Amino acid sequence: MAVDVIAQRIVGISPRIRTLRQQVAQVATSDHPVLILGESGSGKEVVARAIHAASARHAAPFVGQSCLAIPETLIESELFGYEPGAFTDARERRIGLFEQAEGGTLFLDEIGDIPLAFQKRLLRVLQEREVRRLGSVVAIAINVRIIAATNAPIEQAVAQGTFRSDLLYRLNTFEIRVPPLRQRAEDVPLLVEHFIAKHGRAYGFAGKPSAALLKRLQEYPWPGNVRELENFVVRWMTLGDEALDVLDKKLALSFDTTSN
Repeated sequence: MAVDVIAQRIVGISPRIRTLRQQVAQVATSDHPVLILGESGSGKEVVARAIHAASARHAAPFVGQSCLAIPETLIESELFGYEPGAFTDARERRIGLFEQAEGGTLFLDEIGDIPLAFQKRLLRVLQEREVRRLGSVVAIAINVRIIAATNAPIEQAVAQGTFRSDLLYRLNTFEIRVPPLRQRAEDVPLLVEHFIAKHGRAYGFAGKPSAALLKRLQEYPWPGNVRELENFVVRWMTLGDEALDVLDKKLALSFDTTSN
């Protein structure tokens, strides 16, 4: 059953994707933290959700948050929550992301963007498995699996002193690398089919891509990875082959950039 759950979420037939699915199946049986590495748009959250769905925690919440999207001044209150009066605008109690994910999985995307000053607090929470809301001294036990992800060279950040090595070691008990789409072009036709099934009804679309179109899509390097392909499929269902003009312009621009 877990294998089917994973296959439904991680689409492809390439050796790289088969290996990825095997890794997901292995780490899903554990409860230790996972660090997912991969380029922007490559599907890191999809992998995180597959791990959660195939785990014993699948019936509990999956809570995802991009660390890049949280202002530095709010990151503590977002993750840990706060009590009334903790700060000027804190008029009522709010539970943080750790408590929201109780019993389930907390997915912290772009973990490399966590402020250095906050990393020690996060490390302590992971070690002690308890949080304190802002404005409270009461420790709240948490039962949450952590999955983190980044598209940044995290080891380089450690070497530069912008990311704590002890926090990295706590997060990467298991490490999974998601391959970019350009390294698995044979998966493009299945992904196109997957996205048509996902969005087709909303756009009143019931067609199929031609072999010529699929060939062009397999030859395109997809710098934005799977996310870019999904956006293309949505445009193509609306515009038809006119959607290819955008890819042609991007490809021409990339050649201009590399030749200078």
